[in-house]
Amino acid sequence: MAAVQWRSRGRDYDAELQRCRPEATPVEFGDYHPLKPIMVTDTKTRRGTRKGSTSSSSSSSSSAPSDPLSSMLDGTDPLSMFAAASATETSAMPHTSSTGEPGRKKREKQDEAVGSDFEPWSSKRGEILARFTTTEKLSINLFMGSDRGKAPNPGSSAVSEKVRTRLEELDDLEEGSQRELLNLSQQDYANRIEELNQSLKEAWASDQKVKALKIVIQCSKLLSDTSVIQFYPSKFVLITDILDTFGRLVYDRIWTMCSDTRPLPECFTLDDVNDTAKETCLNWFFKIASIRELLPRLYVEAAILKCNHFLNRSGIQETLLRLTAMIRGVGDPLVAAYARAYLCRVGMEVAPHLKECLNKNFFDLLTTFRQISGDSIQKQLLVQRVEVPEYLTLYSPAINWILQCIAYRAAESLLTEMMERCKTLANNALLLNSVMRAFRPEFVAVRAIDFISMIKDCDESGFPKHLLFGSLGRSLACADPPESERLTILNEAWKVITKVRSSQDYINCAEIWVEFTCRHFTKREVNTVLADIIKHMTPDRAFEDAYPQLQSVMGKILTYSHDFSVLFSMERFLPFLDMFQKDNVRVEVCKSIMEVFIKHQVEVTRDPVILNAMLHICKTMHDSVNALTLEDEKRSLSLLIIGFIRMVSFGRDFEQQLSFCVEARATFCNLEPVLVQLIHTVNQLAMETRRVMRGNHSRKTAAFVRACAAYSFITIPSLSSIFSRLSLYLLSGQAALANQCLSQADAFLKAAVSILPEVPRSINVEGKLRSSENFLLDFINNFLATLLVVPDHPEHGVLYLVRGLLNMVQDYTWEDNSDAKVHVYISALPLLAAMSQETYLYSIPNMDSNETLYGGDPKFLSEINKLCETLIGQILDHLKTLTRDESVRRQSALAFSLCAAVLAHGDLRNNKLSQLTINLWNLSHKHGHCETRVSVQTLEHIKHQAQQPGMAHLLDTVQRLTLQSRT
Repeated sequence: MAAVQWRSRGRDYDAELQRCRPEATPVEFGDYHPLKPIMVTDTKTRRGTRKGSTSSSSSSSSSAPSDPLSSMLDGTDPLSMFAAASATETSAMPHTSSTGEPGRKKREKQDEAVGSDFEPWSSKRGEILARFTTTEKLSINLFMGSDRGKAPNPGSSAVSEKVRTRLEELDDLEEGSQRELLNLSQQDYANRIEELNQSLKEAWASDQKVKALKIVIQCSKLLSDTSVIQFYPSKFVLITDILDTFGRLVYDRIWTMCSDTRPLPECFTLDDVNDTAKETCLNWFFKIASIRELLPRLYVEAAILKCNHFLNRSGIQETLLRLTAMIRGVGDPLVAAYARAYLCRVGMEVAPHLKECLNKNFFDLLTTFRQISGDSIQKQLLVQRVEVPEYLTLYSPAINWILQCIAYRAAESLLTEMMERCKTLANNALLLNSVMRAFRPEFVAVRAIDFISMIKDCDESGFPKHLLFGSLGRSLACADPPESERLTILNEAWKVITKVRSSQDYINCAEIWVEFTCRHFTKREVNTVLADIIKHMTPDRAFEDAYPQLQSVMGKILTYSHDFSVLFSMERFLPFLDMFQKDNVRVEVCKSIMEVFIKHQVEVTRDPVILNAMLHICKTMHDSVNALTLEDEKRSLSLLIIGFIRMVSFGRDFEQQLSFCVEARATFCNLEPVLVQLIHTVNQLAMETRRVMRGNHSRKTAAFVRACAAYSFITIPSLSSIFSRLSLYLLSGQAALANQCLSQADAFLKAAVSILPEVPRSINVEGKLRSSENFLLDFINNFLATLLVVPDHPEHGVLYLVRGLLNMVQDYTWEDNSDAKVHVYISALPLLAAMSQETYLYSIPNMDSNETLYGGDPKFLSEINKLCETLIGQILDHLKTLTRDESVRRQSALAFSLCAAVLAHGDLRNNKLSQLTINLWNLSHKHGHCETRVSVQTLEHIKHQAQQPGMAHLLDTVQRLTLQSRT
């Protein structure tokens, strides 16, 4: 290819824009149009019409063509057809009277169902295990099993043989088939119980049903042991898990026996249960009835209570009443209370509608309260060194559960009855506490004053009053008491809370009542509460042991206080925040404050109270960053601080805004995303100044925008990310150009060019190494587009920034077998062609570009043409190196790109340039790698261009551009 002489073609951008605009076609609205909305109405089957006939209406006229989608449906809407079919089936369904059998079964099923509003036992399990712990050593009896055979007596009858075998199997448990493990820690004890649970499942799976029963009996016996009384609630939880497993296994076994011939329906009747299943079920109940000890017999029968469904529908109620009466024989009141709790638990699962059985169970429990003050219990507490208040808390899970079962969907009158019973028991604090926790908060809130009066009359030594007020506070946090009583309630409660001596007990109760205070009172009352908390928690640094409760207090304040001017004006809020002195806790609290601020602060602010407080909080988060901080944590903190910066605005006081950014830069210097945001904020501030001044700066505003540019120029070098620096140099340079700060813009753009050699060949993107070429090419293309409006510096040569950029590109170490440098050269040709026009495609108001400075000077145009010729020469030299088989695809793509650039921006009246275009076209199609569709579209575009005025010379070039087959 011979050397070319470049000459850019003249462009009339306004005329080209007019030609590119689409022609407007008038549309008559009465005509059918494919985008005209079609209204589909519901279709219903009517009597007297054939099946499937429908009526529909459409907004289109009858003469319009039919919609192809609607025509497939024969004028019917499928959803309407389904609705009509469903309505037909419903009307044809036989109705059962309210007294009929199906209706009765359905109603019974609804009555028996326990809704999602009932808190299940499983949700309480973890809390009990975590709360009731011990450091005492525990013991457990492990069942070892026995393989002794039983010789049948041929002279006995079949019935007596079964009874004898059953008794012998159970007696085997008493004959040395167990091993006692002593000195177990709490965790070891839990592990042993889990081993027994697994042994139960394995014995059942291997068809050793008697062994499984013996394991359950042995575990039930452990519930009579109160030698480590503080651990009893947790022991109850662990062992009843085994009982639940056993009950499930027995029930599923009998269910399977009923389903051998046909599946058993969910609401089965006794007629659906075969004789074999009934006999097996009876056998289980007979075996359990043969257990000699009361407590194991009671627990195991309760575990399989649900199996009564296979024998008698009324059997469950009879069994519940009988087991309730049996518990009266348990001497230890704590053991009896938990036995009643387990009975209520299985009762709610099997027959929650039998509330009279649950009530009877509870009333029996009340009669055992007098045993607590008896000599035997007092001696036991003395031996184990357990105080009475601590002992009474052991009853809480059992009584709370029993009352929850009774109060579930109960009428409000039942609460009144329970309150009267509490009074007859001299306001038993333990019972009163459970009543407040069990009944619906709405019922308790209405009677808050009555409950406070009852709490006052309780005995302080038995059950601390602050725990009672804690339970009352939980209810009032969920439901509102009468407005006239709220201040009285708060005052009465806080009189008791503030007198609590133990800092841990105090903060546990205060945490609950903070929510009530925040919901119903002003900042004055909240501030008073915070002052009291600080007063109690500061001595002896008690706050260090109460960070979770203090965090909860902060969370509740933030939940109800979204006006941060009010929040930060509270005298005690920041001192309360200072109590969080553990670094990680302090940062978490600051993050929670920032999250609420960003979520609820709708309007920008300049309030000095808010700004000072938020700067203090953000600085706390920033100062927590060190060399060990994870990148995700840095990113999270940066986003929160950026959210705050975006909400700060001083309105037209731009200088104050810049001062804030200067202060923020010094404060958050270790978080790079924050610095990037500050630079964006300052650039936006400069552009806002330009908008206010409408592009005509005064001396003062001109100095201000130069100060903004100086801020960015100083800050950008501190960033570690090379691409952040490049993009911000370019963006800041564009902002400086828009504000006629030519020397500042020049400095930004030169700085961007100077750091191009620092760009690494690969960068880390989401943990993976990626080539940086695409990022670099995007930046360079953006940079080239900016250079069109940048005037040349009077002390430098023509196009010095363009030349400097191209020199850097030439010297940059690109990847092997990379065409990126040539792509930059090709991208530079349109820029140089645009620079040679009399009027530029775009310009900056009130600023002269090279079009005005040079005024179409032939020397300037000659420099542009020479530079273009140099670039084309470099590109052609590179194309000559791509002759190998593995490189021809790259050669084809580059040749086509250069050909398109010459066609769009070169003056093809120059024969050499026209011949270069033809040669490049042929080269790109030589090996069949050029996409035919793109080639055809390119030719069509050139033919269209040839029809425009002054472009007829393109016809000759088009005739010489041919499409070659891929063969």
